[in-house]
Amino acid sequence: MRLKAKIKIPRVLLLVGSMAAVASGCGDSDAGPEGLEDAPAVIENYATIVHTSYADSVRKAEELKTAIDAFVATPNATTLQAARTAWLAAREPYGQTEVYRFYDGPIDNPTDGPEGQINAWPLDEVYIDYVDGNATGGIINDPTMFPTLTKDLLAAQNEQGGEKNISTGYHAVEFLLWGQDLNATGPGSRPHTDYVTGAGGTAANQDRRGQYLKLAAELVIDDLRSVRDAWAPGATNYGAEFQDLDPKEALRRILQGMGSLSGAELSGERMTTAYDNRDQEDEHSCFSDNTHQDIYANALSIQNVYLGRYGTTDGPGLEDLVRARNTELDTKMKQQLEASIAAVQAIPVPFDQALVNDDGRAKILAAVRALQAQTETIVEIATLLGIQINLE
Repeated sequence: MRLKAKIKIPRVLLLVGSMAAVASGCGDSDAGPEGLEDAPAVIENYATIVHTSYADSVRKAEELKTAIDAFVATPNATTLQAARTAWLAAREPYGQTEVYRFYDGPIDNPTDGPEGQINAWPLDEVYIDYVDGNATGGIINDPTMFPTLTKDLLAAQNEQGGEKNISTGYHAVEFLLWGQDLNATGPGSRPHTDYVTGAGGTAANQDRRGQYLKLAAELVIDDLRSVRDAWAPGATNYGAEFQDLDPKEALRRILQGMGSLSGAELSGERMTTAYDNRDQEDEHSCFSDNTHQDIYANALSIQNVYLGRYGTTDGPGLEDLVRARNTELDTKMKQQLEASIAAVQAIPVPFDQALVNDDGRAKILAAVRALQAQTETIVEIATLLGIQINLE
């Protein structure tokens, strides 16, 4: 997420940061309670599941592009629904990659990481296309300023002039498929006729809208391929460098990703901000009403890394390191991961309606607290391994 506005950080996260600072001030920071001879297998398996999940994300994005091409070629209700279904499917593996962020790896390297071009939100819809009350808004409806739509143009316009000026990524594609969510009980309902030229077409610039949609989908694929290839086995790339790191540094990055996603990002910006504001504009996938699945996939990704698994890949994980040193802490972490996933799944759907009714809000808050609790335990695990992580 690229939103940099100040948000209310849950108090427990401040305590987590304090715990990390206290832990780092005691004893020799380079020496854990035991050696880390068993860490290389965990680190190697982590690199494997990272690559596998990004490879799945590329494959699903390619399937999305195929469905979008079919829709733009023959826009009707059936092809539009197929494209929407493919978008929802594409989000599943990508949501499980979010735990690989927050340590300046290939996805969010401050120099050239593509995360902000892939998954930036919240999105100001009128930056891309027409909205309710403004039929001529957006890049699509401004052929004078933007006579030729290209991938380079879309990338150059991303976050140009403001952080909500999002022109690329999953959520740009989402908006173009669903349109604004003006329905209190369901997702957006953009008509397929927005892409029909001639008689029966609605809105203007139908050809440009289709072209923009296809280019945005292609950009997602390009960016995902770059991250997948950075972790590909048997290559001279970041994945190889990661496995050659001092084990303690590699584990620090793994734990930093887990703790940052669990804490300030997922329980904070993605859930608490929307909870505090009671505003669907703060939810992740507001056009498709898929936010509940985004949150679930993110929570699942944290459990994946701890257990060393993703899909059919299952190997050594952090659980093995922790269990060998402190069985009670390992049990606690596993129980909290299960509890946070269960709490997330208990949130009523759609998420935007859960934000505004008492039962939904109580369940969102319960999920936030479960994620915060496991964040504290992630810090305990880092301390057990003689590692300091710095969380917001």
